[in-house]
Amino acid sequence: MEKGQPLGIELVKRGIVTEHGIQQALDYQKEHPKKKLGDIINILGLCDSVVLIKEIGEILNEKAIYLRESDIKINILDFISLDLVKQNKALPFEISAGKIKVCFADTTNKRSVDVVRLLLLNKGLVMDKYITFESNIDKIIDSMEGTSSEEINADADISGLVDSIIKTAMDKRASDIHIEPLEDIIRVRYRIDGQLITAVQVNKDKQAQLIGRLKAISNMHQEKQESQDGRILSYPDYNIRVSSQRNVYGEKFVLRLLKKNEDIRQIFELGFPNDEALLKKSFNKKNCITVVAAPTGEGKTTTLYSIIDYLNSPNINITTIEDPVEIRINGLNQIEIDSKIGFSDSLRTVLRQDPDIILVGEIRDLETAEIAMQAGQTGHYVLSTIHTIDSIEVITRLRKLGISNYDIASILATTVSQRLVRKVCKHCAVERDFTPEEIDIIKKIGQKYNVEFDLKGKKTYQTVGCKYCNKTGYLDRIGIFEVLNIEDEIKDLITKDCSSMEIRNKALELGYKPLIVDGVYKILDGITTLEELNNKLAIY
Repeated sequence: MEKGQPLGIELVKRGIVTEHGIQQALDYQKEHPKKKLGDIINILGLCDSVVLIKEIGEILNEKAIYLRESDIKINILDFISLDLVKQNKALPFEISAGKIKVCFADTTNKRSVDVVRLLLLNKGLVMDKYITFESNIDKIIDSMEGTSSEEINADADISGLVDSIIKTAMDKRASDIHIEPLEDIIRVRYRIDGQLITAVQVNKDKQAQLIGRLKAISNMHQEKQESQDGRILSYPDYNIRVSSQRNVYGEKFVLRLLKKNEDIRQIFELGFPNDEALLKKSFNKKNCITVVAAPTGEGKTTTLYSIIDYLNSPNINITTIEDPVEIRINGLNQIEIDSKIGFSDSLRTVLRQDPDIILVGEIRDLETAEIAMQAGQTGHYVLSTIHTIDSIEVITRLRKLGISNYDIASILATTVSQRLVRKVCKHCAVERDFTPEEIDIIKKIGQKYNVEFDLKGKKTYQTVGCKYCNKTGYLDRIGIFEVLNIEDEIKDLITKDCSSMEIRNKALELGYKPLIVDGVYKILDGITTLEELNNKLAIY
């Protein structure tokens, strides 16, 4: 029996949908397996939507409503963060006498229902559960995201509009601004704490002027419509990198906001385990290379700056090769590469400049990797980054680039991997007990990695959302880290061309703890949540 067929049979029996209609819906479901049958029937317009949701509610023994924006009598974000709305497909819509009505796309998802119920109970409200179509909830979420930010003046002239978009992004701590031409509108989104949030929607008729203004202040060619790179230097505290890319509806722009003269944060402030002995063992080295690994946007460069700041002293010559130089540090020789001179060419020159420590922004190819390894062999300490999922896969990546097992084993000293997780906003979060399911997840992680987590008396937080955190429930980010020091036993396995799985097993025997372990410690310290760790690492 196909998924959802019993509901289909019941709807046919009740005369709501024909057998042919149900077959259409099942055929559609084969191509969209994540969609529920009731939602598909609604999408295909096979019967009256209001009647359909009422009948589905009766079949499931749930209260049901065809939820429209006009049915929402409260400010949703006063009761639940936008993040939780999205994660749980849940929308509070009316409140009366201590009871709050909440619509779910899936009332059988006990975890989602319990999360929302507990949050509202902590606010002194009893939840009254309803079911509606997921597409109805998605439309309202889109509307919530598309509401113009109070700070952005969408009616200003083009110069004022662009200035307003950029200054508001700065005020909201955004790292990037996305200006995206869509079919009917221009969407402006901010990346804040790693998440994209819609800030404003601009009328389509302003597109040509908006693009023209962005190109003018970014020093781009007005006539060209292919990809371009530029910079905006008219904001005193920021260096703004601009990238344009043509899509089917026009040219999309992404503005990266880089703060000038930003203070370097100490490595422990970033979330690195508060262990001075581990710090010295991992980074205070010579004649070797240390690699920081993570996907794009996970804070590798910031960690490198913190390490350099930790090592910096007047009797050491430190040279950095970066693309671009994001933060200028007094006492360092910082080199910015360009289209003509890449990492490998710059690194060759730097080796003739009598450096003690060399920071190479990124190992992207065999040539850069070979020169970095050579620098490590000849008395220098090299720091760099590489794109891999964890610290052990650095070895695999270097192998794939063409570095020999002998060179990796003899020169690679430490690999560090990290992710950035959002921190609970303490302005609005509500303290609560861990659920039995959460305790079970944490205990299983401890058993898997031979760590005994102390849960006694520990609390976690339910995110809510307020003006300080842009209604998300999270404010700022912190790193979770894993460190692999290449001990003799690991070197031996690398030389023997052992697999990453064999290396991982040996590392675990020697005390290596993966990212997830540091993440759980930060949950138990009340810094982040299990939901956020799962969003980052997909642990359940």
